[in-house]
Amino acid sequence: MASIPISTLSFTFILLLLQCLSASCSSPKKTYIVHMNHHTKPQIYPTRRDWYTASLRSLSLTTDSETSDDPLLYAYDTAYNGFAASLDEQQAQTLLGSDSVLGLYEDTLYHLHTTRTPQFLGLDTQTGLWEGHRTLELDQASRDVIIGVLDTGVWPESPSFNDAGMPEIPSRWRGECENATDFSSSLCNRKLIGARSFSRGFHMAAGNDGGFGKEREPPSPRDSDGHGTHTASTAAGSHVGNASLLGYASGTARGMAPQARVATYKVCWSDGCFASDILAGMDRAIRDGVDVLSLSLGGGSGPYFRDTIAIGAFAAMERGIFVSCSAGNSGPSKASLANVAPWLMTVGAGTLDRDFPASALLGNKKRFAGVSLYSGKGMGAEPVGLVYSKGSNQSGILCLPGSLDPAVVRGKVVLCDRGLNARVEKGKVVKEAGGIGMILTNTAANGEELVADSHLLPAVAVGRIVGDQIREYVTSDPNPTAVLSFSGTVLNVRPSPVVAAFSSRGPNMITKQILKPDVIGPGVNILAGWSEAIGPSGLPQDSRKSQFNIMSGTSMSCPHISGLGALLKAAHPDWSPSAIKSALMTTAYVHDNTNSPLRDAAGGEFSTPWAHGAGHVNPQKALSPGLVYDAKARDYIAFLCSLDYSPDHLQLIVKRAGVNCSRKLSDPGQLNYPSFSVVFDSVVFDAKKVVRYTRTVTNVGEAGSVYDVVVDGPSMVGITVYPTKLEFGKVGERKRYTVTFVSKKGASDDLVRSAFGSITWKNEQHQVRSPVAFAWTEL
Repeated sequence: MASIPISTLSFTFILLLLQCLSASCSSPKKTYIVHMNHHTKPQIYPTRRDWYTASLRSLSLTTDSETSDDPLLYAYDTAYNGFAASLDEQQAQTLLGSDSVLGLYEDTLYHLHTTRTPQFLGLDTQTGLWEGHRTLELDQASRDVIIGVLDTGVWPESPSFNDAGMPEIPSRWRGECENATDFSSSLCNRKLIGARSFSRGFHMAAGNDGGFGKEREPPSPRDSDGHGTHTASTAAGSHVGNASLLGYASGTARGMAPQARVATYKVCWSDGCFASDILAGMDRAIRDGVDVLSLSLGGGSGPYFRDTIAIGAFAAMERGIFVSCSAGNSGPSKASLANVAPWLMTVGAGTLDRDFPASALLGNKKRFAGVSLYSGKGMGAEPVGLVYSKGSNQSGILCLPGSLDPAVVRGKVVLCDRGLNARVEKGKVVKEAGGIGMILTNTAANGEELVADSHLLPAVAVGRIVGDQIREYVTSDPNPTAVLSFSGTVLNVRPSPVVAAFSSRGPNMITKQILKPDVIGPGVNILAGWSEAIGPSGLPQDSRKSQFNIMSGTSMSCPHISGLGALLKAAHPDWSPSAIKSALMTTAYVHDNTNSPLRDAAGGEFSTPWAHGAGHVNPQKALSPGLVYDAKARDYIAFLCSLDYSPDHLQLIVKRAGVNCSRKLSDPGQLNYPSFSVVFDSVVFDAKKVVRYTRTVTNVGEAGSVYDVVVDGPSMVGITVYPTKLEFGKVGERKRYTVTFVSKKGASDDLVRSAFGSITWKNEQHQVRSPVAFAWTEL
């Protein structure tokens, strides 16, 4: 990478171009994201796009005169300083030789993180606003908030996007609905105000695999997957009466902010979501004028300057856009988080107080409880044979495709262990082999988490403990049998919420001093709008149609927080994205509806902030949090400077050259964040036994407020807060406090390598709680 800026391509660069041309540059092409030094743009080019095109023009020439593909896929404007282009390896290396190019990165593949919730969260059933706080002004304000959803597109005919009673679209909106072979711009309305698609990165990758993508998935905002319609309607779907999935979860469906507007950006396709397309979607959404960005997708971990979503989210944050992202579905493994940049909100998943009970009655007269969304003809009351088909290579116990012997399973219920392939696919494998039912059993990896699915045959999902008992029965009884039954929908389940086992966990391995996830929200068995292009199981063989579906994942919890962020934006238009995040975090609760500490479905034990962050969101309290931990772009830049990134890497994130690191945090944990992650060095000599952080809180409550501190911590850590009382004379006043954490002698020798606590500022009206995570590690 060159470091001396010049205004035009160097003579050496031109020679390299000519060498490339003479060699025809015929190696396979890939998509690259190119980081440009905008301070070197020659004035002869009126726009950056003109400059990018000129830089690529020579690279795109070949000896084949019929080749006319434009190598420039996207020219980014706000989310990124640079462009995406289709280049072969030699062209990429040649381009990297330009002094105007700061970096060049191969396209990255990201993946999706796949009616009761408003009541569960305490929201008004009609407006989506807070019970007891409904006002005409707030109702009208929420209609001006625009949520941008980056996902698999939208099914515009869904009743969740009905615009009845909606006023005219806000005049500041700069977006549009695009026409496609299967999508008309007239399908948008005053509710669904924008629909765009970004597929050039996907089609480039698909073209290298035979070009199947262009025929199978035309560039269009239409949702053929269902995921995007589900997330968009969860965030801001309109009221729909008599909604259900084939009779399950019946009632009125609606999003978190049913008065808000929706704009969708299709960036995910059959192969996943490519970084070049995601950046293009974020770039366009920022320019269109969204207030909230919702991304239920993520990829591998890495430094922030290599994280497409983090880079785009920084640009959004600078423009006052609240960004909500899913934490990932890689739990219960530790350190499995995605989307951990501190300027965005990272959302984990919990359960609702609604369930879909089903049961399996075995031949030994024992009945075991589970869950299911099966809606077809039942099995009847007569027991049938139960088989656990291990097969020659053990694949039969997982019910992998082609693993079951029809002669063994025909006419029987098959016991299938969870893992390796999709839960609904296991049912398809059983059905295709002649089985008439399935019991899906958890293993140790999933614990007692129960996720209901709309299977193609009668099927019941059970937890690990029950699974072990059923496995023992089927392997010890000479003639095992089972009968499956289904009980519909039940409410007021206790305990709830419970942290979902699949929800990704901390610690945050990118920056250990920032606690992630931030919060959890409803993410298990969520009813929301669906695409009628595909059945509720998502399998091609599923011919059933439904306007709604029930899904689980942090993909579902993320748009809940996106919608709540939109409501807070309407209630407090002057709040920054970090203030909105702070309000949702410091008011979150950590006890379930039995007044017990939150539990973890992975093992049934109590959860920790590495799983639930600050806790489960509480929208009613977030409306008036009392105090907020605010942060601006300059604070995040000081945070980035503390990571010792190179000037080029800093420029990649903050979009401007010459970033001044004179203001540099002494420790990344000094960022004014609403939570604490304290890392002690456990090395015996020169050990880091004292960690001291300073925080600033802003009074958004009443004038004359006084707060006292309440500290909760483990015995092996001493915690001192100074001052112990904060007095605010007026609204908007800021106060600082310092916390000193001391690892006591011998603490690092304990078997426990982590511990947790909290710091709460409290008065009669408010409790402003910050979780604290402690870790002893070799840094």
